[in-house]
Amino acid sequence: MKNSSSAEQAFGQWLRKELEARDYNLSPRGGGQTRFAEDSGISRPTISRLLKGTGEQDINTLTQLAEALGLRLGVVLVRAGILSDSDLHAVQHPPAGESRITPEDAATQLGITDEQQRDLFVAMTRTLQQQRQRSGDGDHAAEQ
Repeated sequence: MKNSSSAEQAFGQWLRKELEARDYNLSPRGGGQTRFAEDSGISRPTISRLLKGTGEQDINTLTQLAEALGLRLGVVLVRAGILSDSDLHAVQHPPAGESRITPEDAATQLGITDEQQRDLFVAMTRTLQQQRQRSGDGDHAAEQ
C-alpha cells in the first residue's frame, strides 16, 4: 500500500466521522481516541495513524474496526479502498452456475497485483469463508 495515499486519507476522514457520530470526542484533549482504543481493542497509536491517513490497514485491524463500529466488514473494506463497491457486489452476488474459484484466482481476476494488497485480499476472503462456515449462512458471508 502507498504511504499517505488519498484513499488512506479519505478512510481517515470517514473513520473520524464514524467515531464522532458515536460520541467519541476526537478533539486534542477529548479522550475519544483513548476511549475507542479501549472499546475496540485496537491500539491508540494505530487509531491515530488511521485517523491521520498514514496507517497500514491490515485485515485484523479492519475486522476489529468493523466489529467495534457495528458495521459489516465489507463496508469497512470498501471505505479502506481494499475493495470497490462493484468488487464487493461481485463477491456477495456471484453469477449463478459459476464454479467457485480460489481467493488467489479472484485476486488475479480483479486485477490486484500489489503483493500486500493481494495478501490482504486473500486473508480477508479466507476470513469471510470461515465466518460463513461457522454461521452456516452462505448467502451473506461477504457482508460480514
